[in-house]
Amino acid sequence: MTTFDIRPETETDIPALNALSESAFGPGRFARSAYRVREGVAPVAALSLTAWSEGRVAGGVRFTAIRVGERDGGLLLGPLVVDPVLAGKGWGRALVEEGLARAREAGFGFVLLVGDMPYYARFGFQPTAQGAITLPGPVDPARLLGVELAEGALEGAAGQVRAYTA
Repeated sequence: MTTFDIRPETETDIPALNALSESAFGPGRFARSAYRVREGVAPVAALSLTAWSEGRVAGGVRFTAIRVGERDGGLLLGPLVVDPVLAGKGWGRALVEEGLARAREAGFGFVLLVGDMPYYARFGFQPTAQGAITLPGPVDPARLLGVELAEGALEGAAGQVRAYTA
């Protein structure tokens, strides 16, 4: 396995992260519901992380502060991106684990994402109550996943997901 370091994202990392996102998700990514939630709102700087190897950015993860209905204290995970050449080597897992640990330490109560249950289950993510939590646009309900960082933080959560500045 190639070694890597996880570091806080800096302004100079953004072009490399954008290029990785373009490669991984294509231009249609901006129309996705999760991108629409994040539009115009900066991610939480302390939780935006990059993976570095051999002097270059090779992956990254971001978290955006969100509300579900009137309930705040949550985050939307994404995008999570790793250079396709390095896929399957544990980089994504390390970025998510580090990000969730930092989010818990920062006092956030829950994290939502739109993603694949087989991948995200290892971090404790589960499908949200079908129809209770909505995003601005269509989302396959089986792909809207959540994890509580504080016990009961998602209990009874309902409404539209909106980004906000914490």
